[in-house]
Amino acid sequence: MRRSSWHLRLFRNEEGQVLPWMVLLMVLFFGMAGLTIDLGRAWVCYRELQASTDAAALAGAYAMGISGASTASVTSAACQYSSNTDTTSQNAKCSVLGTNRNPNLPAVTTMPTVNCVSAGYISVSCPTAPISGKNVVKVVQTATIPTTFIQVLSVFGINSAKTLTLNAMSSATISGSTPPVAVAILIDTTHSMSTPFSPKQSCGTAPIDCALGGVQTFLEQIPTCAQTDPVTGVCTKNNYVGLFTFPAVDATTTGADTCSPVKGTPKTPTIMPYVYGTEPLPGDGLTWTTWKAPTSGATYEIAGFNDTFNTGQASSSGTGYTLGSSPLANAAGGGSCAGLQATGGEGTYYAGAIEQAQAALMAQVNGDTSIQKVMIILSDGAANSTQISNPAKPGGTIAKDYGSETNECQQAIWAAGNATSLGTTVYTIAYGSAASGCTTDSGGGTGGKQIAPCQTMQQMASTPADFYAEAGTASICGTSGSTLPQIFSGIVTNLGKGRLIPNS
Repeated sequence: MRRSSWHLRLFRNEEGQVLPWMVLLMVLFFGMAGLTIDLGRAWVCYRELQASTDAAALAGAYAMGISGASTASVTSAACQYSSNTDTTSQNAKCSVLGTNRNPNLPAVTTMPTVNCVSAGYISVSCPTAPISGKNVVKVVQTATIPTTFIQVLSVFGINSAKTLTLNAMSSATISGSTPPVAVAILIDTTHSMSTPFSPKQSCGTAPIDCALGGVQTFLEQIPTCAQTDPVTGVCTKNNYVGLFTFPAVDATTTGADTCSPVKGTPKTPTIMPYVYGTEPLPGDGLTWTTWKAPTSGATYEIAGFNDTFNTGQASSSGTGYTLGSSPLANAAGGGSCAGLQATGGEGTYYAGAIEQAQAALMAQVNGDTSIQKVMIILSDGAANSTQISNPAKPGGTIAKDYGSETNECQQAIWAAGNATSLGTTVYTIAYGSAASGCTTDSGGGTGGKQIAPCQTMQQMASTPADFYAEAGTASICGTSGSTLPQIFSGIVTNLGKGRLIPNS
């Protein structure tokens, strides 16, 4: 029996055969679109996540150098500069939303930690870090982003295709290359620094030795070279550090401070009455001139600015600074040198030493605005000397009050404020500061008022964040405190703002 023609046509008709293939090809097309668009977007999101992770780690490293730093304050700073959006889930490690949140990153969990890392590329050892035993901030961020095309695969049971999970990690340490800086360090060598007493924290020796230990930490951690040529690697900008003291010493005897033959038998510099200079002060109409340290008579400069202070390395035991060829390293107690000595005998008067240090900074920088001017002042804060050469009479203009034996603590604040107005960042370290003691500040003279040593040190600092209190003084000054090496290390951190390091 012959089949009808329509049956034959039905079996021979190939229309619609491509539909099954199109279903399979659509999966392929969406997959390719997903790879191109979704994964491309994921890469952009990852770069944004990594950038915010870097920012969070650097913020945490910077926070390590702030007075009173703690694990909580460091992790809080890292959270603040992260992309964190998770503050409530069981995985939340940050209690605040990150300021670097991004619409491309709708769901981010941030986990900051503070750790100890020992590696050749980290110059700050854990024991001397501002947070004892911890020198690295590590931030891990996890982001979940939705997909557009890849999620079509969920039709085939691949539910994980609806979202992509991104992870970024970054670590930062508390020191590194700094912008070019010129740093004047002023160390109190009055009689109170020669004999241990409360509330100064003891380091097993006299307070002056503890102070020099902090200076040694600073010299170990701040690089001599600030900037290098990216092609040749040659240093193009150096950092400079100078050391000053008060009371003044005879300029011809500063060698007794820059290196004595043996630590146990130091030579003694000749102490001189305090002097005050004629550098520009607010309202006196003077201008800056090229300044050089006195070669005779009274001077506050012990070691002039140089860039060869870090020719040695921190000892492996962490107990001292290897002696270099620099008078600065020697004055800080490097090698067999006794370093600065707390001979005292003239009481405390800041304004003259601050003036001279500021003049030296201005001469060293010589108008180069790329160099940051920094002054670090360590003392107990009470100024009440009766040994000022040719003391001026108080009263009249601010300039006339300088050099008088009235309002000596207030004069220190004025002098430090003048340095700040001239572009210098003034850091102050209260070491044994008391709640009372500025006996010459009774309210007389120009702008005089009753003031305490702790207040003096706080108001001398350029900003509240630039004031530090050593642990033995902290409670008196109403703030948290750290050891002197930790404080000096923190200042290095402030200058360098931290740097990223390999994750470990």
